[in-house]
Amino acid sequence: MAPAPLLTTDEYLRTPETLQPTEVIYGALRVAGAPTVRHQQALCAFLVALALHVRERRLGIVLVSPLDIIFDYERALILQPDLVFISNGRRTILRQERVIGAPDMVLEVLSPHPRIGNLQERIDWFVQYGVREIWLLHQLREQFEMLIVQDGRVARRDVSDYLTPIRSDVLPEFTMTVGDILRE
Repeated sequence: MAPAPLLTTDEYLRTPETLQPTEVIYGALRVAGAPTVRHQQALCAFLVALALHVRERRLGIVLVSPLDIIFDYERALILQPDLVFISNGRRTILRQERVIGAPDMVLEVLSPHPRIGNLQERIDWFVQYGVREIWLLHQLREQFEMLIVQDGRVARRDVSDYLTPIRSDVLPEFTMTVGDILRE
């Protein structure tokens, strides 16, 4: 069976909208099944906590997947991180109802069987294209990991439990614990 033809960004953007996780990796389409209930519960909890924090302080915008983030228009690299924060200073990446460029922060809720691709590959793209912080929620290990990106590399990697307040350079006043966020 021949491989599927590669897509340009423009071709992908003309495909019908879908709620199914879909990404384009240098022209190759990747599609996955829907996330689990546990994944979605954690994602929704983070969305509520971060959206309230960001709105109250008028810091920018929080968006949740499925949402195409076009990291490289020419090379057709389009990812759908679980959640993104775009500061007022980076609002210019919101163009014509699209996100073209790197958000300030991305959150990935990690599952035992990743939806699309490999985690290190995703981290490398986030770093390469200028995401400032990468938040990783390891649900099975009950750990929260934050990667701080500076000068095109991961400058710091902080791993904490669910009881430790989150300390973010991008959202310095956000100090909730993962436990508080996920509390039902």
